[in-house]
Amino acid sequence: MISCPTVEKKVIRYHYNLTTFFYWLLWGKHIHHGLWEGNESCAAAQLNLTETLASLAQVTPDCRLLDVGCGMGGSSIHLARKFKADVTGVTISPVQRRWAATSAMMAGVGGRTQFICQDAEQVEFEPDSFDRIWSIECTEHLFDKPAFFKKAVSWLKPGGRVSICAWLAGDHVESAEDIQQVYDVCEGFFCPSLGSSADYVEWLTDAGLEMEHELDWTERVDRTWEICKSRMQKTGMPWLARMIDQDTVMFLDRFETILKAYRTGAMKYGCFVAHKPE
Repeated sequence: MISCPTVEKKVIRYHYNLTTFFYWLLWGKHIHHGLWEGNESCAAAQLNLTETLASLAQVTPDCRLLDVGCGMGGSSIHLARKFKADVTGVTISPVQRRWAATSAMMAGVGGRTQFICQDAEQVEFEPDSFDRIWSIECTEHLFDKPAFFKKAVSWLKPGGRVSICAWLAGDHVESAEDIQQVYDVCEGFFCPSLGSSADYVEWLTDAGLEMEHELDWTERVDRTWEICKSRMQKTGMPWLARMIDQDTVMFLDRFETILKAYRTGAMKYGCFVAHKPE
């Protein structure tokens, strides 16, 4: 695991409060990577990632699903609308909570969704509350990942599944250059640490789960950052960022860093699905 001790939780909250509109402008309602099969559009690739994870997690009608790090509610709304799941979304950002709740009402799934503004590491739910726990690109922001998974398992019904997509440190990050690349991504994207694939498997199994899927999607998602970098430059966002603050400038500057890290093997993009024994 590669750590960046300078990251603070209040900075993560401020970042998403400040940049949610720009995420939507730059990338759309699903603020996560696209999963490409061929030459489909960005929107189709983003939806493909959500639907592929839903299939692996075996999301079923009327299941109770917790979306940890729900962002603007894109995945939560899609799961409620297409799969008829009852979804609770958690975000650290009050701006994102309001955005998600409004979007759900407009999409006609206000009755199947609720959105909570809380720190995912502090929120509490009753034991056995959910059939599925879902998180796409949020666990990177957690400060104590093993403790979170142990707590999350208590919220899961026996037989329920945890499904995770996450940015990862590569399997063999040993050179100073590779370590620096991962550190720079952590710093620029406000991640206190990035675990490896082996770390996630260990955390999930130590929490009492049994692994079903451990997948490497790096080559199918890295196009995300080529497109984001191009759109950022075309829209003049670096100029706007300089008017906001230095952290936002650094965030945009690191788009090139994460793309390089994926392609050198310093980073991976992983998908994990595990279940709680009956």
